[in-house]
Amino acid sequence: MSGLELTVRPGRDRDGVPETFAPLTLRPGDLLALVGPTGSGKSRLLADIEWLSEGDSPSGRHVTLRGAGELAEDREEGAHFRVAQLSQSMQFVMDLPVGEFLALHAQARELEDIPDVVERVIAAACRLCGEPFHASTPLSGLSGGQSRALMIADTAVLAAAPVVLVDEVENAGVDRRRALELLIGQNKIVLMATHDPLLALMAPRRLVLGRGGIRAVLERTPEESVLLSELEALDAHLSRARERLRAGLSPVTGEGT
Repeated sequence: MSGLELTVRPGRDRDGVPETFAPLTLRPGDLLALVGPTGSGKSRLLADIEWLSEGDSPSGRHVTLRGAGELAEDREEGAHFRVAQLSQSMQFVMDLPVGEFLALHAQARELEDIPDVVERVIAAACRLCGEPFHASTPLSGLSGGQSRALMIADTAVLAAAPVVLVDEVENAGVDRRRALELLIGQNKIVLMATHDPLLALMAPRRLVLGRGGIRAVLERTPEESVLLSELEALDAHLSRARERLRAGLSPVTGEGT
């Protein structure tokens, strides 16, 4: 959406102490990390954004979503159509083949060339998980990682929501870097809660939370960019070892045992 902006304005922490950060504005293609210990308020912030809080949540924050010069005045409609959340738990309430499920979603979105859309979503999902699946695979036959990969790909390629909230993608059993790159590549605004230093540093900006409040808004420094490169190299090394082990090969030589 051209001109779309998501703005978060300060509220208060759990002790009632006002937050002091300047209003934070995000635009399509932006990636923002939320970091802090368990219980620091990351989920509360995601919930405020999901429901476009108007100062009526425990945090008292105000969240606005503007697109093409128009305010998403209807909160229920704005949250339903403009904000998608990828939680740590994904469960399907119907048992259909993957292709049929995606085709129904594409029909509901009134998209054209539905077979091509379905193929692109499945291809993207298979790039995110270790074991590929097919259009004929039943939803009930997907593993947890495959289900999460399917929902990430569906949100990126097929869903209309321009704002995506991600809760600890590192625990999803998917290629977390590719997942983020896929979402950002579709011109989404992506906010992710994470404990993973690699993912946190992938974001140009990050929010530090504590006691339910936003304590700081930090920009990635040049020194952190160097560290990010080092972590990416280490992550690639670990990924190669993992894939070799999964294939029954030596993680050192890549040869069969």
